[in-house]
Amino acid sequence: MEFQADAIDRVIKNTIDVMESSKYQIFEILQVARDELVALTKELQRVMEETDETLLKVDKLEIQYHRSRIRLTEVSRDFVRYTEKDIRIAYEKATELQLELMMTREREVYLRSRRDELQMRVRSVENSVERAESIGSQMSVVTEYLSGELGQVTRIVESAKNRQMIGLKIILAQEEERKRIAREIHDGPAQMLANLVLRTEIVERMLVKQEFKLVQDEIVDLKGQVRYSLEEMRKVIFNLRPMALDDLGLIPTLRKYVHDYEEKTKIRTTFETRGKEHRLTSAMEAAVYRLVQEALSNAAKHAYPSYVLVEITYQAQLIKIVVKDNGLGFNVQKIKSEQGNRESFGLVGMRERVELLEGRMEIESAENQGTTIVIHIPTNVEKGKE
Repeated sequence: MEFQADAIDRVIKNTIDVMESSKYQIFEILQVARDELVALTKELQRVMEETDETLLKVDKLEIQYHRSRIRLTEVSRDFVRYTEKDIRIAYEKATELQLELMMTREREVYLRSRRDELQMRVRSVENSVERAESIGSQMSVVTEYLSGELGQVTRIVESAKNRQMIGLKIILAQEEERKRIAREIHDGPAQMLANLVLRTEIVERMLVKQEFKLVQDEIVDLKGQVRYSLEEMRKVIFNLRPMALDDLGLIPTLRKYVHDYEEKTKIRTTFETRGKEHRLTSAMEAAVYRLVQEALSNAAKHAYPSYVLVEITYQAQLIKIVVKDNGLGFNVQKIKSEQGNRESFGLVGMRERVELLEGRMEIESAENQGTTIVIHIPTNVEKGKE
């Protein structure tokens, strides 16, 4: 195949311009999200402090109201020692405390609701910041590659093996970034959440002895939320970079992912392998894992199947991936002509990833006939050059 360097140069320059513009827009969105996160965090801290103060006030008012009721009973029964004025004062005091207690409890309910709402918004904005940072990092990596010497890029494009190496390097850079973020989350927020669970258990035992029932319930609720957050954080860590991929290899990691996928989606899922299994390069295994992950995710989101088959076949210098479901299916030609449609983004991303690896992807589907995705990826890349 004969390549025209000038045409390639123009395409690359236009691509760089578009990506630079998009990158700055992403950074602007990221900054807005970070500012919003700071504001929400401050508001959440204020609401939590006010909630704690309100809880203490409720406890004090309950004690005072209980005592006022006792006092009212005493003066109401003993007409010898107490006058009508004493009874009126005791009644007014009890009524005043009752009203204040009701208003404070309503304030407590509102603050709890506001606190939960802010916590959900903080988690949502944190996820947005994380996604924006990831996209910005990936675009920077691609821009750096495209910004190199255009003559060198042209020569690289002429070599199929070198083109595949570029794709593998991009994917490897992405996976390294995922591992870094996973380590940071594991060593930071996850450890803090685990420590919070331990501290709430200690405080809970102390408060039980004091019989502060409302405070105890609050801490039990807090402990549940923290444990849930810790569980979600660990899922994020696994999704960013499954540690088993480096330690155990592609097939055991995919087996675990398919098992978790089946439990989460309640879709019956079968995982099969053919051929002689062997380790691939780190970047290649990561690429195959992400392709299977994306295919299963698309099936759950759009096809609504009751059964999915995942099949990995090892061949000479080739790995074959088959993901087949019995879901709704779709018109393949219509999807190709509507690549701007949101539902087609996943397939477009998969196809681009496969093309970077010098592979090919075939899709067989029809409405109400299920979908079969077949991917062939060559594995003949020198290990020393990954």
